[in-house]
Amino acid sequence: MTDGAAAFAEVLRPLTENPQQGAIFLDIDGVLAPIVERAEDSHVPERSSRLIAAIGRRYDCVACVSGRSAAEARRLVGVGGIAYAGSHGVELLDPNAGQPRMAPAVAEKAAMVRSFAEQRARDRDLRMLRVRVEDKGAIFAFHWRGAPDEGAARLRMEELAEDAERAGLHTHWGRKVLELRPPVPIDKGQAVLELTRRHGSRAGLFAGDDTTDLDGFAALDTLLAGGELAAAVRVGVRSDEVPGEIVERADLVVDGVEGFAQVLAALTVEER
Repeated sequence: MTDGAAAFAEVLRPLTENPQQGAIFLDIDGVLAPIVERAEDSHVPERSSRLIAAIGRRYDCVACVSGRSAAEARRLVGVGGIAYAGSHGVELLDPNAGQPRMAPAVAEKAAMVRSFAEQRARDRDLRMLRVRVEDKGAIFAFHWRGAPDEGAARLRMEELAEDAERAGLHTHWGRKVLELRPPVPIDKGQAVLELTRRHGSRAGLFAGDDTTDLDGFAALDTLLAGGELAAAVRVGVRSDEVPGEIVERADLVVDGVEGFAQVLAALTVEER
């Protein structure tokens, strides 16, 4: 075992020593799959998918918590026996389930987002700027990564965000993406809280690389403070674009998708 693997083993021990009471929560893009210009071109390496499947068999609760739809997240990861929280927790696809379920409060307001977003998607300026619109059901995402003039696209997105907020919608900024959301609480932490409490887990891990993943870290903090978890591990996946707060708040920091694959491998090693 290398020194790095030994360090992983020590940090992850609260999970690996009793996997039957462990909960594993994983972001996808930037953690399991490399960041690419077009979301549809992303992929999870086969080795990582195999490791996730093994983790799903070993731990009581395993879920991918993504900004993608739950169905798209499962297609990308390729593992059916774990849960998927899609659209930042708006919908939850249980292991081996056929369809995800959406939170009722979100479903009631989803039509507001769709009406506004579909109207703006026809905007000639957005098409000229090559801004891509992604329909996530209750959430619409406007991507400008790879646009010919990313600066101009960002300025146009700031204008769109102001209009959306005046219309009563919630907005959320990610890495070169603006999301329009229903005016109800939505974040990845909601999925972490629901699944951890449902399973009665006593140790939890959340791995992320973007601002939205800080909500997953915060959910672990809440569960620890309330005595619902005895231990928590926050894993930050470092890249050129990772927010500084992810690195600052993480208990373990690794470099990129390849570095996190080592964490996945360490989670499959049985304690002796």
